[in-house]
Amino acid sequence: MDELIKKLMAEGLSEQQAYKAVEIVKNFAKEKFPIFGGAIDKVFDKYAKKSDDDDFMP
Repeated sequence: MDELIKKLMAEGLSEQQAYKAVEIVKNFAKEKFPIFGGAIDKVFDKYAKKSDDDDFMP
């Protein structure tokens, strides 16, 4: 995912815009191929940007 985000940023998108573009593509793919919705989510979630809170363990 980072590679795609970097490519989008190299094309002139801000980091926020790049992540939004990826989210749009993900949702588009899920709409067009609903049977693969779960698999699409897994792929995108696996490579999604991790928030700072993800490392926090209570």
